[in-house]
Amino acid sequence: MKFKKILFHTQFRQFAFNSLKTILELKRAGLTEVVLTFVIPREEVAFVPYGGYLKDVERYMRENAKLRFQEWQKTISRMGVGSKIRIKTGIVNAAVLSIAKEEGIDLIVIGAKKRTTFEKVYVGSHILDVLRRSDVPVLMHKYKVRFESDEGVITQTNDRIFERPLIATDWSTPSENAVETILGFKEIAKKGFVVHVIGSKLIKGVEQKEIDHIKNESENRLNAYCLKLKDAGIDAEPHLSIGNPVLEILRLSRETESTMIVMGKTGKDWMRQYWLGGVSHRVAELSELPVLLAP
Repeated sequence: MKFKKILFHTQFRQFAFNSLKTILELKRAGLTEVVLTFVIPREEVAFVPYGGYLKDVERYMRENAKLRFQEWQKTISRMGVGSKIRIKTGIVNAAVLSIAKEEGIDLIVIGAKKRTTFEKVYVGSHILDVLRRSDVPVLMHKYKVRFESDEGVITQTNDRIFERPLIATDWSTPSENAVETILGFKEIAKKGFVVHVIGSKLIKGVEQKEIDHIKNESENRLNAYCLKLKDAGIDAEPHLSIGNPVLEILRLSRETESTMIVMGKTGKDWMRQYWLGGVSHRVAELSELPVLLAP
């Protein structure tokens, strides 16, 4: 699929403009328009006791966002890409999804926000809600991140995110769509890493003969995915692993020096996925890399 029209949602946090500039690399892959989107959270301007609706606050936030977007449009225009400004008051996740549908968006780009432990486990942020409900691919961008490694705390800048994508597959239809998503920026990607993790829980108590069969079948499928990427002009490398899917995907993304992770949405039932998070959503939360989820 081609990403001709993208929605770039921002709350103007630090490095938001830097994130936008990395996305403009998609111009080489057919990008024609960026819909710059800002949602004024309803709770910040809603009715308050004895105060009514905060119209002045809403007007200020709207005008400030418009001015900032107009500055961004200058850079977008210099790249030869069209742009549009959409500013809306409402519930953030619902407004983003609504605008994406109205504009016929091919890709939603949202920035990551640090959350508390409580929110990660129980609440479910606006971002994760968009990831769950969107009918089009969603890219959770992380421009500059700090994370712990064996060498200590590392600060990493993700500024060339499309060059070395890692595609994590579980053989589901969304996983197949993730491969098609990669083909959407084949003009930019230099090498892809196709990964499948055999869950350790799935083979617990299984005879070695059956495990070997699963491994052989998985290797054949990985090679078929790699061949598809190579036929499109993207060098590809298969990786098969056994263990915890989330941890193994994160490990392999670091060992291969990948620049982003691409996955399909997991197939768990809605309630379990909402409260606990599927593999794809946990990877999106924990990875220091941008994560693109395909429906």
